[in-house]
This record gives sequence, structure tokens and C-alpha cells, in this order.
Amino acid sequence: MKLPILIHPDPRLKKMCAPVDDLSDELRTLAGDMLETMYDAPGIGLAAPQVGVLSRLIVLDCIKEEDETPRPMVMFNPEIVAASDEKNVYEEGCLSIPDQFAEIKRPKVVDVRWIGMDGNEHSETFDGLWATCVQHEIDHLNGKLFIDYLGAMKRQLITRKMQKLKREKARA
Repeated sequence: MKLPILIHPDPRLKKMCAPVDDLSDELRTLAGDMLETMYDAPGIGLAAPQVGVLSRLIVLDCIKEEDETPRPMVMFNPEIVAASDEKNVYEEGCLSIPDQFAEIKRPKVVDVRWIGMDGNEHSETFDGLWATCVQHEIDHLNGKLFIDYLGAMKRQLITRKMQKLKREKARA
């Protein structure tokens, strides 16, 4: 089931999310719904707070080519356990901040540990776009948006655009 995506500014997007203690059927269903919502948007990542759930859950799939097999990933309680000194710059966007993009510098390679849908601990090293995406989504779990990396002027400009967009949607 597709879920509504919160648009910035929304106080839920700035909250620290609670760890997932138990993988309930509801959380597994939520993860599936989040993947469906992400693909439909279309996006390459989505965090639970973006759909109004303040739990440490993210989904991602950075396979963009039509001829490549999708690689949907579901991560409960993801954490970065190591990050490279080498940085990468990607133009980032966010489903909660539609049509706004900015170049953000982040570690090029990160090691991430999480609990999978199977209830087991997993870990993987991510590079390039995957590394950027997983860091962006984990930031959401800590109440941080990609625009928080920008200067105050640019961040305020984007926030005003989002407030205007929300007003227009409310009228429609």
C-alpha cells in the first residue's frame, strides 16, 4: 500500500527515531509499503519518519538502470560503523523536499550494520551512490535533512519554497 510522504517543514522530520526492539508483522508490512511508496515516487531511498513513523527503519534501492535487477534493501536499526576519510560529492534530493537539489559532501565509503527482514544482523560496505543514499536515510532517523548541510540562506530559501508548496497543495 502506498503511503503519504511528509513534506518539509514537518516537525516529525526533525525528531530522533526510536530503535526497533521487535520485528513485528506490522513493521515488516510497513517496510514493504515503504518500498512500494519509494519505487512509486520514484526515489532510491525512504526513511520511516518520512511516512510519519518514528522508528529506525529505512529502505533503499540504488539500481536505476531498466535492464538491471532491482536490489531492494530493508534495514532496521541501521548504523554506520566505519566511514572513509575520502569524500564524495553527489547532488542529493529528497522525497520530503520535492524538486530541490544540492551538492552534498559525504564519506565515499561506509560500513553499515543493521537488522534485516529475517531478524538477523547484516553488514555491508557501501560505496558511491549507495554510500550516499544510506547516509542520507540514516540522517533522517536522527532528525537531519540534507538541507541541514547547506548554509542558512539556501536552507531558508528551500524551506520557504516547501511552505508555499504545502499551502498550494492544501488549497487544491
